[in-house]
Formats: sequence, structure tokens, C-alpha cells
Amino acid sequence: MVELEVDGRPVKVFEGQTILDACRKVGIDTPTLCYGETLEPANVCRVCVVEVEGARVLAPACSRKVEAGMKVRTDSERVRHSRKLVLELLASSVDLSTTPVAPDYLARYAAEPERFGPQAPPDPGRDRRRTGHHVEPDGQMAATVHVPVKIDNDLYVRDYSKCILCYKCVDACGEQYQNTFAIHVAGRGFDARISTEYVAELPESACVYCGNCIAVCPTGALMFRSEHELREAGAWHEDEQTVTQTICPYCGVGCNLELHVQDNTIVKVTSPDDHDVTRGNLCIKGRFGFQHVQARDTGTD
Repeated sequence: MVELEVDGRPVKVFEGQTILDACRKVGIDTPTLCYGETLEPANVCRVCVVEVEGARVLAPACSRKVEAGMKVRTDSERVRHSRKLVLELLASSVDLSTTPVAPDYLARYAAEPERFGPQAPPDPGRDRRRTGHHVEPDGQMAATVHVPVKIDNDLYVRDYSKCILCYKCVDACGEQYQNTFAIHVAGRGFDARISTEYVAELPESACVYCGNCIAVCPTGALMFRSEHELREAGAWHEDEQTVTQTICPYCGVGCNLELHVQDNTIVKVTSPDDHDVTRGNLCIKGRFGFQHVQARDTGTD
């Protein structure tokens, strides 16, 4: 066991665990966005940073391993200022309307994203912007990552106006789970965005529609088409939904399914992160096969 202090409180955690693990053990609610229980930390959102005594820079709590005698401060003025600035930059440029934790984080750190000015008009060429061709902003408006919602298949939609570039979808699609590598990050700096190869439409890309990218997306940038359509119609009522656990019937692996049901209709399917078989992942049949149970109304006979 490793002994350390978090905000003056002694705590013991196993060797190899992180500062975030130690914070949780003593009941400190540390904000996270890019961190996922089933993925390796990517260290990109920086909202979990903490101050470690003797360290020159702030450390990401989600990935920094604990050390014996370490003294950590999670609520110092420096930490709060850094978290506030990160949240303001994100909220001024990204649509966080479907990020469940965003309202609490913004209020907790008194973030004021509106101080960067009104949002700039959408850039229709953002998807194909070439590295090094960034247009210098005029400083009067807040640049955004807004792009039209991509609806090019029946299973899920991509709304990169809500993308915070947390890399979770890239990691889930790549070597950490699916090994499909259908998506990656294109561009650099503020022009960086998630893309298929050569910005191909999803049906023409390498995507196999496992939907494991949706499962790890923290902002709703990747969303079941059924959920997207209900939200657009103002009919998405998550607090009225029931969740029923069952076993996927398609093969003998035994994946656990969570059927999210609204108005007696399955609206999406997930799998628990702590399940030994799936770790939150499914294949196309487990994730989207529910449409065979209650096919959506297509308006045709």
C-alpha cells in the first residue's frame, strides 16, 4: 500500500493506483471528462488537474500514479483557476448541452464562457481544413467547432459540434477495444477534429457499427439515431425510462445488455462497464439489434 495525503487527509491506496483513485477513496469529487473506467487515460481535457507539493506543473489526477509521501491539493486557488479556464474554453467553443456533468462543473467553478464574446458563425469548411491553413480570429468572437450533424446511416449520428476531442472514441475504435481504426484525429490545434479516412461517409468507411464509440462518448457527440430523433422532437425523457438487464441472444458469448425503454419502446442498448465479458462493449447485433424487436416507423407500408 502507498500512503499519501489528499487535502491534508491521510489515505492508503494500492501501488499503481492514481491520484484520482485516492481522491475517490476519501470522498473527493474530482471532475473528469476524458477519463473512462474502461480506457487508458488520454490526459487531454485537463479538468481533473491537481497540485502536487514540490511539482512545477499541475498533474492530471486521472493518470498520475500515487507516490509514498505525496501531498496533493485538489481545491487550491491554482487548481480552481485552471479548471475554470479549461471549462470556459470548452463551453465557449463546444456545444455542451448534452454533456450531463457540464452544468454542475460550470457552476462549481463559476465559469464564464460568455466572456470570450458571442460565438463566431459556423465554418462550413471545417471538416476539410488543411493543417497550417487556419484563419487567424479577430478576437471579437469565440471560435467554435460547429459543423452540421452527420446523419448518414440508420444507426447513429455524429454531431461534432459537441466533441471535446477526448479521444475516447478513437481509443475504443482502435487498439484498446475494437481494432477497427475507422476514426482518428485529423488536423492540428483548434482545427483538430475526429474524422474518418479522407472524410468518407460512414457507410463508405471502415466502421463496423459496433457503437463502442457511442458507449464512451461523454458529450453526446456520438448518439443513437433513435435518441437523436427523440431529442429533436422534444420527446427524449430519460427520467421516465426504465432499464432492463438481459443477455444478448445472438450468440453464445453471453454479453449483458441494458435495454433502455421509453413508452414501451426500446430506445437504446448499453452494456455495463463492470461486466467481465463486455466491459461496456458490444457488437453491432448487440448494440443495434433491438431495432428488430420494435422496428422504428419509417413512414412506409
